[in-house]
Amino acid sequence: MALRGPEALTSLTESLAKPTLAVARAPRDTLQDFVYRQLCELILTGEMAPGQLITIQSLADAFGVSAMPVREALQRLTAARVLTVISSRSIGIPRLTQERLADLRRVRLEVESLAAMWATPNIGGSEMIELEGIVGGMEEAARVGDNKQYLRGNRAFHFKVYQAAHSDSLIAIIETLWLQISPYFHLLRASGNYFKANQQHEIMLSALRARDEAAVSLAVRNDIEAAYRVLIPLLEVETSKG
Repeated sequence: MALRGPEALTSLTESLAKPTLAVARAPRDTLQDFVYRQLCELILTGEMAPGQLITIQSLADAFGVSAMPVREALQRLTAARVLTVISSRSIGIPRLTQERLADLRRVRLEVESLAAMWATPNIGGSEMIELEGIVGGMEEAARVGDNKQYLRGNRAFHFKVYQAAHSDSLIAIIETLWLQISPYFHLLRASGNYFKANQQHEIMLSALRARDEAAVSLAVRNDIEAAYRVLIPLLEVETSKG
């Protein structure tokens, strides 16, 4: 039986070099959209990491499609600067420069804080319980050093809040920004940023309970700024290695 959901994504990244992969097969009517969404999930969940090369044919084999819909999906992602073509047959995460990081920071500060403000009046009790559970899971993941689980929780927390803004346009912009920056979030672990970031998430929870739009917005901005300050010197190290 083919794996589905997160298990299928994990199996894909662990087995790309194998001839037979147990992953969800693409539906015939929306091949490009299917491949595009699956590639986005791989990137956003940290399964596709900087420095990792993946061949177009291995993706086509994994999804059970020809190379054409894979190439079409990759064109969308390379145009958005989410992926880069390493050769005619392989792709990877583009290098994040300090200039590009600074630009992403500026846009994220405005867009994500706005989404958080719009979301604040719309988050009710059930959403709060879910957000509290996510933050608790992230605290445990940080404690035991489960990098991938923390990053999954971080994404789930932020997008749970942003989606409450009820703006498809904002969500589309934010997702594109996260597709560009999230592959580098793994660098934050060694700095202790995960624990500090979760403190901002706790502040966001308190502000959401109080329906304080300004405080929620400020917590989002502080979270983005803190990650930026940590990533800047780490990118210098990564650049020197390259």
